[in-house]
Amino acid sequence: MAGVSEPPFRRLCRDFGADVVVSEFLSSEGLRRGISSVHDGAYFTAGERPIGIQIYGADPAAMAEAARLVTEHYAPDFIDVNFGCPVKKVVKRNGGSGCLKDMELVRGIIRAVVRATHLPVTVKVRSGWDERSREPVEISLRCQDAGARALALHPRTRAQLYTGPAQWDEIAAVKAALDIPVIGNGDIRAAADVVRMHVHTGCDGVMIARGSFGNPWIFQQARALLEGEDAVADPTPEERLEVALRHAELQCAIQGDDRRTAVEFRKHLGWYVKGIPGAASLRRELHGIDSMSQIAEIFALQRSAVFAAT
Repeated sequence: MAGVSEPPFRRLCRDFGADVVVSEFLSSEGLRRGISSVHDGAYFTAGERPIGIQIYGADPAAMAEAARLVTEHYAPDFIDVNFGCPVKKVVKRNGGSGCLKDMELVRGIIRAVVRATHLPVTVKVRSGWDERSREPVEISLRCQDAGARALALHPRTRAQLYTGPAQWDEIAAVKAALDIPVIGNGDIRAAADVVRMHVHTGCDGVMIARGSFGNPWIFQQARALLEGEDAVADPTPEERLEVALRHAELQCAIQGDDRRTAVEFRKHLGWYVKGIPGAASLRRELHGIDSMSQIAEIFALQRSAVFAAT
């Protein structure tokens, strides 16, 4: 999740109960060429472990070199290979889900990465490039045979992008066919969806992506349901603002308080305030910030307005 799955957000997700987190996906070419912005994406803090660094590319040699660099310089808990991203600028060079057009290439990449690191290598795939090549079980078996230690399936094709329902039956079929752990992904918007996917597919784990935007509580809530505990209530507006501020403080500690940091953080603020009283006007104010210090000031005014109204 480029621009979202950064150290502060990953730390919050871990604190709220996520078992494992994964970095933004990083270009193998950018890593091997020493591009600083790409290497910045491999940075993580101890509180985020266990963590995987996710890499992508269409050249087995470049992917192997990137895996070696990540292993030696950053020492994550595992390396994750992305064959799932549907974004045009990635797939036009056969990266991400573009690799699924050539399963021999997929197998070659996995084998090259496995040889290049002592760390476990996991993969994320889609069900195929398009409907004609939709073969999630065959794709997954080839990944397992190439040396993948776990596999996450997003059961849509690249052609679908994020449209149409995710076909959870395909996760169940892959789980039945593979010997390695299978992680399900797709259409997880609330904690109850985690339980439904687990029951429906028998998957070993559930990967939560867009459902966690502005909502790190989803992990805590899902864990409670999976363990048979009482449901955890949704956060109050006050709790949402408190966690948003904590997220902002973690972001500042890493990036500093400048306009670029504030502009990049605006999207998180929009997600955090969704559904609270006065969200529309509050979002407009927050989308205009030029400094992270403005967030606390805007929130303080919001609390005063709510107090005065009650």
